[in-house]
Amino acid sequence: MKIESLRIGMKVKHPQYGIGVVKTIYEKSADILFDVGLKNVAPEIAGIQSAEPVASITGIEVPLAQFIKDVVSEVANRLNIQKPDDVIQELAIRWQNGTLIIKPADSSLQPKEVPLEVFFHKIVMMRNNLRCLEQKVNASEKLTDAEKFEMQQYITRCYGSMTTFNILFKRKEDQFNT
Repeated sequence: MKIESLRIGMKVKHPQYGIGVVKTIYEKSADILFDVGLKNVAPEIAGIQSAEPVASITGIEVPLAQFIKDVVSEVANRLNIQKPDDVIQELAIRWQNGTLIIKPADSSLQPKEVPLEVFFHKIVMMRNNLRCLEQKVNASEKLTDAEKFEMQQYITRCYGSMTTFNILFKRKEDQFNT
């Protein structure tokens, strides 16, 4: 393995010492912590191999876990996918840590309690999915203008139905609008 392929924190396998973690990288060698202790090793001479999956991108090797993390993060950003914690920031402060109680008319039945953050997350996902649907309808080359207009009317009606939940949003620009 070439010295350029090593990364601090990377797990490597040595033929004699077993699995170790790269601690420091020098010009031609690296300090690697094995079970037997810290060893300074020249990776090319010693026959060091990666002990974790790697992805090779334009000749540069990076740990596969880091590559996947970076790719997933970038995809989520480009698709505007939000983590539940991000969504909660859109919830108006007065509703945070609140509870939605759904109470049946029959008093012999138990009410259902749902944390408002969970309910709000579902509302925001509905809003985001409606926005994506709207974009796909408008960008469709197979739909006629009349079909696009008809679909857009359904989407607008959905937005109108969801305006009931606008009270939960912190900022007006995040709300449903028709």
